[in-house]
Amino acid sequence: MTQPAGISAINWLRIAALGIIWGASFMAVSVALDGVGPLSVVAARLCLGALFLLFLCRVTGRRLPNPLGQGASRLWAFIIAMGLFSNALPFFLLSWGQQVVASGFAGVTMAVVPLFVLPLAHVFVPGERLNLRRLIGFVIGTCGVVVLIGPGALADTGADLEWLARLACVGAALCYATGTIFTRLCPEVDRLSLAAAVLTVAAVVFSPYALWAEGWPQDVGTASLWALIYLGVLPTGAAQILLVQTIRDAGPVFMSLVNYMVPIWSVVFGALLLSEALPPSLFLGMGMILGGVALSQLGALMRLFTARSARVKDQKHIQNTRDAP
Repeated sequence: MTQPAGISAINWLRIAALGIIWGASFMAVSVALDGVGPLSVVAARLCLGALFLLFLCRVTGRRLPNPLGQGASRLWAFIIAMGLFSNALPFFLLSWGQQVVASGFAGVTMAVVPLFVLPLAHVFVPGERLNLRRLIGFVIGTCGVVVLIGPGALADTGADLEWLARLACVGAALCYATGTIFTRLCPEVDRLSLAAAVLTVAAVVFSPYALWAEGWPQDVGTASLWALIYLGVLPTGAAQILLVQTIRDAGPVFMSLVNYMVPIWSVVFGALLLSEALPPSLFLGMGMILGGVALSQLGALMRLFTARSARVKDQKHIQNTRDAP
């Protein structure tokens, strides 16, 4: 396992892109659900995402990791674990739990993912030490998501087995956290090939369950079809590449920050494109989230600022040297 390359500007751009991509995906899911069941939407996303990445592998001359040879069994054990814990299992738990719990509860539980990642990374990932500043920052960020979504997310629905459905949503958050640890600890391999293999495993595992539970989709409209294609290519396929790259370069704790960005962008896109009312707690929630992120990553932000200042100083020195008579 290689050591993380560090939290650079490119990694901040990656998680910002993932926050936007996943935040905007809620609109596409709403369109897709007009003609396809929720489990079929997930299965279609996984299958189309896997096909998209396999196509990229083909045109770039890459192949899936070799299942034979030295170290292959260990590598594929990690790939299977990533496919299960980062995709198939949490998708199953969320799709079942969201049939019962309040709509915002799943969003709140996703904000808990960083709090699960912190102790797991502390134990299993070298260099990812748990400290008080990080913990406080993540707690503030999680509370910010609760404020942003509103107290209604935590209200009882009165449905049967609601406690079990809530447990399923929390279990999905724990799966996502575990999946990021497996992704970081996975042996080094071509990252596009790795992402394609992970989505292929997830599609093979989840799709039979979706077909068994909902059957083959019937009368899928044009809008739903295009929404599914979009979901498969961008929020699933392309996002899997960014996810793997970010976790491998910057670590699982840094990657978990995206769970705070997704709710912000989902609210913003809903207001801008679907004319949804902005919640009155928007700015308070955003302030808490951004403050928590800044506090948890204070060291990385200071190193990034220092490095940028040093580059600017060096450039000015070179320019002054050139201009000197």
